[in-house]
Amino acid sequence: MSQTLIIGAGITGAALAYQLHRRGQTVSIVSTHAEGGLASAASFGWLNASYFLSRPHFHLRHQGLAAHRRLTAQLAGLPTSWPGCVWYEATGDALAETAADLRELGYTVETLSKARIAARLPALGPVPETALHFPEEGVADPATLARALIAASGATVIRATVQALTSDRGRATGVLTDLGPLTADRVILASGTGTPALLQPFGFALPMLKRPGLMLKTNALPPICPVVLATPDQEVRQDAEGHLHAPASAGHQRDHAESLGAFPVVLNATLQRLRALFPGQQIHFGRQAMALRPVPGDGLPVVGQGPVPGLWLAVMHSGATLAPVVAELLVDEIVGGDESPLLADFRPARFQ
Repeated sequence: MSQTLIIGAGITGAALAYQLHRRGQTVSIVSTHAEGGLASAASFGWLNASYFLSRPHFHLRHQGLAAHRRLTAQLAGLPTSWPGCVWYEATGDALAETAADLRELGYTVETLSKARIAARLPALGPVPETALHFPEEGVADPATLARALIAASGATVIRATVQALTSDRGRATGVLTDLGPLTADRVILASGTGTPALLQPFGFALPMLKRPGLMLKTNALPPICPVVLATPDQEVRQDAEGHLHAPASAGHQRDHAESLGAFPVVLNATLQRLRALFPGQQIHFGRQAMALRPVPGDGLPVVGQGPVPGLWLAVMHSGATLAPVVAELLVDEIVGGDESPLLADFRPARFQ
C-alpha cells in the first residue's frame, strides 16, 4: 500500500487526505499549524462560481459546488449550508452583463427587484434597485470542514515544520522536518504560500501574489442577513450564532492590495460599512483572523504533477470553493486514473 505525505492541514490538504483514504491509501499530514490550517481559518467561506477568471475557471468552480454537495451527502454534520447569494457588486449595464454571462455558462441566476430584495432582507438599509440572486451558492467554515475531513480520513497528523523536500534518483522520497526526516512513496504540497520555497531547490519557480486577508467577526446579532450579501462596499454573511463575518476589504475576491493598513483604521472602516448596511443594529467587533491568501501569480489554481515524479502540487485560491473537486480529480490521477480535462488549464508546467 502506498504511503502519502500531504504538506498542509488546511482545507486543501484535508480534502486530499479524505479522498486518498476513500481509495484505500495510507496518509500522513505534516503541518506547522493545527488541523484547519492558517489561511483556511481566515477564509470568508463563500462557496461560489459567480466569481471566475476564465471559462475553465468557472467550470472548475461550478464543479466545486457539486463536490461540496457530494461531501455533505457522504458525511453527516459538515459545516456547509446553501443560503444562496444576493449580489449587486456591479450595477446597471455591468450587472446585466454579469447575469447574461453566467446564464450563458449554465449558472442559475435570478434577477430581483427592489421590492423583492427588501422582502428578502428587511434589515438592509440602502436597498438597491436591482440585484442578482445565485441560489446555488453556499457557505462553509473551511477550518471546521478541514478538521472534519481529517478526522474522517483517519490520517496521522504530524505537527512539524517542513524544511525541505527529499529526493533520490530524480524522484521525491519525503521531507526533512525539524523533527527529522519522513519518507513516503509520494508527497503532495498543499502548503499554500510556503510552496515556492520548497520547490526552489528543484529549479521550479512558482510565482505567488502577496494577498493578505483579514476576516472580521462581530458580536452576535438577531437574524438580519439570511444570504451571502455582496454589495459594492462590503461582502458579508451571518452564521448560525448570529455573528456577521466580513472581509476587511471591499470586493474581497478581486482585491489586489498587498498591504492592509493599520488595524484600527481597517477595523473601524469595516464596522462603519456594516452599520451602514444594517442601520439600527448594534454591530461591534468580536474577533479577527488574518493570513496571507495562497494566490498563484496568474490568480488561477496550480494542480498536478510537480517538477519530479512522486511530487504533486495543489495550491489555490479559493480553496474554500475548489478544494473538494480538486481533491477528487487530483487523487484520481495520483492513483492511476486519466488526467482530468477540468484541470488542463491549471497545470504547474505553465510556469516552467
